[in-house]
Amino acid sequence: MYPIVKKRILAPGIKLLEVKAPDVARKAQAGQFIILRIDEPGERIPLTIADFNREEGTITTIFQEVGYTTWHLGQLEEGDALLDFVGPLGRPTEIENYGRVVCVGGGVGVAPIYPIARALKEAGNEVISIIGARSRELLILEEEMRKVSHELLVSTDDGSYGHKGFVTDLLVRVLQEKKVDRVWGIGPVVMMKAVSEATRPFGVPTIVSMNPIMVDGTGMCGACRVSVGGETKFGCVDGPEFDGHQVDWDLAVQRLRMYRDEEARAQAFHQEKRGGCQCR
Repeated sequence: MYPIVKKRILAPGIKLLEVKAPDVARKAQAGQFIILRIDEPGERIPLTIADFNREEGTITTIFQEVGYTTWHLGQLEEGDALLDFVGPLGRPTEIENYGRVVCVGGGVGVAPIYPIARALKEAGNEVISIIGARSRELLILEEEMRKVSHELLVSTDDGSYGHKGFVTDLLVRVLQEKKVDRVWGIGPVVMMKAVSEATRPFGVPTIVSMNPIMVDGTGMCGACRVSVGGETKFGCVDGPEFDGHQVDWDLAVQRLRMYRDEEARAQAFHQEKRGGCQCR
């Protein structure tokens, strides 16, 4: 069992859990993920590692409640425990001193971009970070990102905080004003596609983190297929990071929508049962 040692509510429907998992924390690196299961009948879900503490033996995950399992996870409290917590999985971010880099995080994607920005700064890069959300109340980890960046730019879709518009507006502005050696973009698929298209005319290498449908996380099931440069790759073992200019974004969106109807029915079913559900 893996006890929850810390819980924070970062924004409406967005929560942070710090989990005691010494073996995972000992080897975790920026860009990797874990797969957890709450209990015996529960499903296995992948979550990106938002932080790790090797001395304390803990892994931090941040998630948004979008379905039954993440809702159930959000109901757990400090002292509760998870049945399974497997990782670290996936290839870590390739950290080098590239020069000037831009780290773009949208929505909950700010969580996985945080350890990447931190590692890039520690490697000697000049780090410009851009984070955004639909509104100010949904913006997460602003102060944490400020500490690991030389410059932090913020946008909100509704203009309630920072630049009114999208993270790509700020990204294009930076690309026009400065020479950028590499860009990382993590967030919703449509955002990562937009980031990749924004950097393409400038010829700046762009890395995205794909989070496709995933079952086993070891490359056996093939559910996490993504097409990159015309070749089939597995998000769990070949990724999760890929060249954003090579990803087949239309196929990625199509695959994410495959189980939308089933997910909606499952969510509606569990919403009806929540009143009497013994989830803990």
